[in-house]
Order: sequence, then structure tokens, then C-alpha cells
Amino acid sequence: MNFPAKITERSLLGFALCPSFRGSAKLGLFTLLHQKRNLGGGYKMDCCLNKSDLGLERKTGVVLPANETHAEEATAAIKSGKVIAVPTDTLYGFASDACSTEAVNRIYEIKGRNQTSPLAISVGDVQEISRFAVIEHLPHGLLDNLLPGPVTVVLRRGDSSILEKSLNPGLHTIGVRVPDSNFIRLIARGSGSALALTSANRSGQPSSVCIKDFEDLWEHCAYVFDGGLLPSGRAGSTVVDLTSVGKYKILRPGSAMEETVAILKRYNIEEAITT
Repeated sequence: MNFPAKITERSLLGFALCPSFRGSAKLGLFTLLHQKRNLGGGYKMDCCLNKSDLGLERKTGVVLPANETHAEEATAAIKSGKVIAVPTDTLYGFASDACSTEAVNRIYEIKGRNQTSPLAISVGDVQEISRFAVIEHLPHGLLDNLLPGPVTVVLRRGDSSILEKSLNPGLHTIGVRVPDSNFIRLIARGSGSALALTSANRSGQPSSVCIKDFEDLWEHCAYVFDGGLLPSGRAGSTVVDLTSVGKYKILRPGSAMEETVAILKRYNIEEAITT
């Protein structure tokens, strides 16, 4: 499937955890209250949920805290083709095995999203990126300076990519994340694959900074991992196209544009001129 150039460029914006509006929300200070153990083995994080939500475990699978103790359960769910909800360093996201067609399709179903809108992938470490995308044209050390962090790098997939062809059909590029979040990186490492990753919300709705924001979608997830209220606002990651040698193009400013551009300039990478 081939897309016109303008449609393809717009589609690249879907690679990151995609907020429905740009800019950051000022969250202010919040108090993280104590965790409460529930009978189903999960926890409720009171920074997001109040006491009127005591019935939440009956509506869904299990809500668990996003910590290393539960990384094994998350990994097992990914390996079995399930979708989980996880916090990242920017927004809450839905994650599944990027090399499973059924798991990827499940994410699209949950979000009610058109399958021509591409998904990003998340890997555990920068060194893993070469398994899924072409990086030989990039200066040595560039990716290690950009990542881990709130940045999505758009790269060419290449013939050696182990990603399923059914992921983002018609596109020869892939958005790659290494979030600055130990929990999701543990899951990616444990899965032995890449995670397909997109924002935890219905398509066209505001992105989620708290699990309460997507409560109506919990029932579709094997687990909902609660990392509390995320402080970065709803801007999402900065999306930068690095498919051309010596050039970059910011596809979405996101939450780290200034820092990203400064690093790129340090490596003598110039902004691509749009004609």
C-alpha cells in the first residue's frame, strides 16, 4: 500500500504516544497517598483514584503498581499476546508484542483507531534499536545522547528489520522509543521483542496522565499498571525524523524539543529544509 507523500508525513506523527492536543498541561503539586492492597492482588493508587472507585477491580482485570515486582507479570502478558497499560516517561500507553499481528490489531481495536495510523515501538536499550531499524548512517553516540528519554526517533526499517511486515503496512519507517522508565524497559527486555506502543486513550481523545483518564478501557487490558500521576503533562514525546544522512526534521515538538535540537546540532546534524 503506497501513500501520497503528504499523507505519509502526517502519518509519522502517529508514531509517538500521540496526544490529541499539543502543549503541556500545568499539573502543579500533588500528594501521593499510600497504596492500598485489594483482595484481587492489585493496588489502587490514591493520587488518581478516590474512595468512590472501590469497585474498579470488578470491572476489569488487575490494577497493579508499576514497579519491578510486577514486571514478570507484565512480560508474561506481552508474550501471550495480550495488551497492557503502562506508564512511560511522558504518558500512559497501551503496549503489546510488536511482532504479533494479533496483538497489534488488538491495540487498534481498543483505541478505535484506523490501521493506516502507525504505531511506535519501544525497546529496552539503545543497543536493541539496530534489530528493528537502520542506524548505520547516524553519528556514533547520537542515539545514546538522545535516549533513554522523551524522544521518538523515526528511522528506516530496512530489509534486516525483524518487525512483522503487518506492522504499519505501506510505511518503510518506524518510530522508536527507549523511555526513561525502568518499568517499561524491563518489560521490553523480558519480552525478547519490541513493544508496540501508543497512547492509552480512544483515538481522538485527550491523552492520559493518570489511569483514571482511561478507566473505560481497563476491561480490554490484561493488566493496568499504575505509576501515579505523570508530571510531564500531555505534550508527549518529541518526534524527530532521522531517516536522512546529516539531516533532521521535527515532526512534533513534544516535551523535549529544545534539548533534542541542541544534541542534534552538537553532532552537526542540520534541520531539513521544507520546500
